[in-house]
Amino acid sequence: MRNRVLLLLVVTGVSNLARAQHEGHAGHGEHSGMSVTRSGVVMNENRDRLPNGCDAISREQHFEIHAGRTYANDRPGIIYGMSQHEVKVEPCARVTIDFVNEDETRHQWMVHGLPKYLYPAGMFHIEAMGGERQSGTFIVPAEDRNYLIHCDMAQHMEKGMRGQLVVGKGGGDLWAVTGITDAFRRSSYLPQKVAMTFLLVAALAFSITIVCRKRRA
Repeated sequence: MRNRVLLLLVVTGVSNLARAQHEGHAGHGEHSGMSVTRSGVVMNENRDRLPNGCDAISREQHFEIHAGRTYANDRPGIIYGMSQHEVKVEPCARVTIDFVNEDETRHQWMVHGLPKYLYPAGMFHIEAMGGERQSGTFIVPAEDRNYLIHCDMAQHMEKGMRGQLVVGKGGGDLWAVTGITDAFRRSSYLPQKVAMTFLLVAALAFSITIVCRKRRA
C-alpha cells in the first residue's frame, strides 16, 4: 500500500509538470484535461468535441494495445515493443485505447500532430504504471493522415516503441515504425532503391573500364 501511494505521488508530480509544459506550448491550455489514478495518467482526453470538418462521430472504435519487452522478442535491435504498432481508424471516429503495460517500468502511448484547438500541443497521452492498465478516448480529425505514436519515456521510442495512427487512407507511412518501415529516415534526394542504383553505377563503371582497356590494347 505504501509503495502504491509513493508511486501515485511520483506520477502526479511528473504529470503536473508535463501539464504545465504542454499548457505553455498550447497558449491558454483551456482544454488540457488530465486524469490521474494509481494505474497511470490520461491527458487531453476528448469524448465529445468534434474536430473541424466532422459533422458527427463516424464510428466507435476500440483497441487493446499491450506494451512490453515481450513484443520485441522477435525483432532484432529493439528492447521494447507494442502488440500493435499501427492503428487504422476512420476519419471522425471516436477511438478508445486500453493500454496494458506488461513491464515493470512505466510506458506511454502518445499521439502527436493532432489539431491544437482540441488537443493542447497537438497531443493525446496515456501513461500506464508497470503492470497496470489505463484507458483513454479521443476523436480523430476528418483528414486522411498518418500521426506519430510513441512512448516518451527516455530512450523507449528509440528502443522500439514507435508506431503510427492511420486516419482514413492515411498520408504516407512514417519512418522507423517498428515492423513496418525502415529504421531510418530516407532523405528525399536519395533514390528509393539505393542497392540497385549502386549496382547499376558499378556495372556502368566496369563496362567503361573494359572498353578503355580494349582501346588501349
